[in-house]
Amino acid sequence: MGVDVEQVINQVPRGQFIAGQWTTSEATFEVINPATGEPLTSVCDATPDDARAALDAACAAADQWAATEPRVRAEILRRAYELIVERTDTFAALMTLEMGKPLAESKGEVTYGAEFFRWFSEEACRAEGRWTTAPLGGNRLLTMKQPVGPVYAITPWNFPLAMGTRKIGPALAAGCTVVIKPASATPLTMLYLMDVLSAAGVSDGVVNCVVSSRSSAVSEPILADDRLRKITFTGSTEVGRKLLSQASEHVLRTSMELGGNAPFLVLSDANVDAAVKGAMPAKFRNNGEACTAANRFYVHRDVAEEFTSKLVEATEKLVVGAGTEEATTLGPLVDQATRDKVAELVDDAVAKGATVLTGGHALQREGFFFEPTVLGDVPRDARLLRQEIFGPVAPIVVVDSDEEAIELANATEFGLMAYVFSRDIGRGITAVEKLQSGMVALNTGVVSNPAAPFGGVKQSGLGREGSHEGLDEYLETKYVGITL
Repeated sequence: MGVDVEQVINQVPRGQFIAGQWTTSEATFEVINPATGEPLTSVCDATPDDARAALDAACAAADQWAATEPRVRAEILRRAYELIVERTDTFAALMTLEMGKPLAESKGEVTYGAEFFRWFSEEACRAEGRWTTAPLGGNRLLTMKQPVGPVYAITPWNFPLAMGTRKIGPALAAGCTVVIKPASATPLTMLYLMDVLSAAGVSDGVVNCVVSSRSSAVSEPILADDRLRKITFTGSTEVGRKLLSQASEHVLRTSMELGGNAPFLVLSDANVDAAVKGAMPAKFRNNGEACTAANRFYVHRDVAEEFTSKLVEATEKLVVGAGTEEATTLGPLVDQATRDKVAELVDDAVAKGATVLTGGHALQREGFFFEPTVLGDVPRDARLLRQEIFGPVAPIVVVDSDEEAIELANATEFGLMAYVFSRDIGRGITAVEKLQSGMVALNTGVVSNPAAPFGGVKQSGLGREGSHEGLDEYLETKYVGITL
C-alpha cells in the first residue's frame, strides 16, 4: 500500500502560524524527500520580523493562558492527543516523506508523540506547592509553582512530531506560551500539528510556529528579547553551546537535549540472542539517526564471536528502501551531507584496521541511502567511536572485563544513553551505577517513554523532558513567608 504524496502534502499549510493565523511570504525554501533527493514542496521562509511577531503573540497571550484553569488546559491537551491519534496516517506519511524513516516507525512515533500530550494533560493539574511550619515555629512557609513564561522551542529533524510534543505538552500544561521552530529539513509535520492544536481549542497566540532556512537569523531577535523566559533545544552539542551562551545574556531558563555517543555493553554472561534482539532497535531504529542510538558496541571476548555473527545475520535481513514501501525496514538518511559523513567515518575506521562484516557503502541509487553495516576489529582510535555516527553502522570492540567496558564507555564527553546486557541483575545494576549516563537500558533496546525523564549528563545536556520532571522544567518556585 503506497502513499498518495500529493493528497498528503496538500493537507499541510505552508506559511507561518502566528497569533492563530496563517501568514505567507514570497520567500520560500524546498522540503526534500530523502528517498528520491527531489523536492516534496516549498514552504514560506520566515524572516526576523516573523520571529518578532511570533514572540509578540506569545507574550500577548501569556497572562491569560497562565490564568486559564489547569483543568481547561488539561482538556485541551487531551483533545489534541485524540486528534493526533485520529490523524495517524497523515502524520506518519508526512514524517516518512520528509525524514525517510519506514512508515511503520513513523506510526510508532505518532503513538509516542501523541502520548506526551496525554501524559501532560494528566500532569496539568499536579503542579503542587507545599505549606509548612518554620523550624522555629511562628512563621509559615508557603511555596507555589507558577509558569516560567514565554518559551522558545527549537526541534530537530529526526523525530519531527515527538520532539515538538515533548516540549509543547509540558509548556502548555504549566501555563506557558510557546514559539516553536522546527528544523528546516522537516517542517511539514510541525505545521500540520498547528492545525491540530487550533482544532483542539488552543487560544490564539498560545502556540506559534515559524519555519525558516535561516535558523540563526530568526532565533536572534527572539533570544535578544528580554520578555523571553526560557529556551528548550534538542540538537547538536555544538549548537547547544552557542544557545547557552546567548541565553546567558538574559539568564534564561534552559533545557538542552544534546548529542550522544551511546555505548552498548554485552557482558560475558549476557543472553546473546536477547542482546542481538535489543541491539537491532538500539542501533537501526530511525535509520540509526537518533541521539539515543547505540554508537559503540563493547562485547566481552567470551561471547564476541557469537554476538557478532548473529548481529551480522540480523542486519543482513534489513530491507533498505523508501520508507513508503511496505517491506522497508531501513530508509534513507536525511540528506547528502549526513550520508557523506557516515561514509567518511566508516572509511576512517577501515583505513585504521576495521573489518567490514556486512555493508560498508553508500548505495548507488537515487536518494540518500547507506547500507546497514557491521564493523569488526574496530581500532580504538577510530573516529566513529568518538563521534556520533547518526547512521546505520554498528562498530564492535572486543573487551576482556566489565571494568574495561565501563572505562571505555565513560571515555567520552557525552552521557545521554547507555545499554547493558547481563543475565545477572546485580552485575547489570553495578554496571548501570558506574556508567556516566542520564539514561541506561538494562536488557532492553528501547527505553524512551513519556512517563520517564529523558535527558543526559556531561555535554549531553541540561534538564529532563517527560515524566514529572518534564513539567518542573516549565515552572518557577515562589516562596512566601507568612506571619500569622
